[in-house]
Amino acid sequence: MSSLTQPLLKTEDWLQRSAKHRSRALAWTQPARDRRARGEKHPVHDFLHTYYRLSLGQLERWHPGIGVNLEDCSEARQMFRQTHYLFREGTCSVDPTQLAPKARTRLKFSLQILQSTTKRPPNFACHGLHEWAMLYDGAEVRHGETVPLRLPRKEIDAVVHSRPLHCSHFDAFRFFAPGAKEMNRLQPDLRARDENEQPGCIHANMDLYKWAAKSLPWVSSDLLWNCFRLATKAREIDMRASPYDLTSFGYDPIKVETPEGRRLYEKLQRHLADEAQPLRESLILQLTKTLNAD
Repeated sequence: MSSLTQPLLKTEDWLQRSAKHRSRALAWTQPARDRRARGEKHPVHDFLHTYYRLSLGQLERWHPGIGVNLEDCSEARQMFRQTHYLFREGTCSVDPTQLAPKARTRLKFSLQILQSTTKRPPNFACHGLHEWAMLYDGAEVRHGETVPLRLPRKEIDAVVHSRPLHCSHFDAFRFFAPGAKEMNRLQPDLRARDENEQPGCIHANMDLYKWAAKSLPWVSSDLLWNCFRLATKAREIDMRASPYDLTSFGYDPIKVETPEGRRLYEKLQRHLADEAQPLRESLILQLTKTLNAD
């Protein structure tokens, strides 16, 4: 579909959408800026702004995404870079023909990960033991500056020994303590990550935000935002199931060291996977449109 035959958003309409997006983003980004100014850290929310490289300003910025035409105006000329957008005959839209080779390679890799993930059955047997495995056998307490442990180190090690480790996500597995890595059923690595990613994994679903962020401005900010909100839910579950005590931040623990806690974790993990499925499909659709555009 050529840019001139795509749906057209009038200036008033798309400016309203842009303002709405910025407003909802500011509800998250401004508190993050305030914490930075005070030298404070939040064990759940700040992870999304540090581990994932999208800046606060980029999260606030609105993009229509592939397949949407905007009515051209002075605001459009100020908001959108001509290196990514085409201004023609009174319209403005993202222009996939300007996709640089490096960016095309990045989008292809993101699409490959997303597509391969959808082809695998979900696995809900990990029970969130990755944070436990990272602390195994006296390993560094990664979040010690922000929150204390809720269990003694010996009990944490005992939990790691008591349950099989099923981590399939490289970016979680790579932080395992050496002794815990040896106990993991899989040995995921960076080169073969598309062979291990699966849709039940809480980190694979959290990473939808990463793939959306890496795909701007070709994917829409609405989709980016939905992936961000899913990531916040995933991070909350992630840390509640950890051996850290987050009660001072208002989070009750999911005690995966108990049968009841494991059942609760799996229930929440399944709900998250259900929410992630349509977002993953939308990312695949928008990336495919971008890469296949004339």
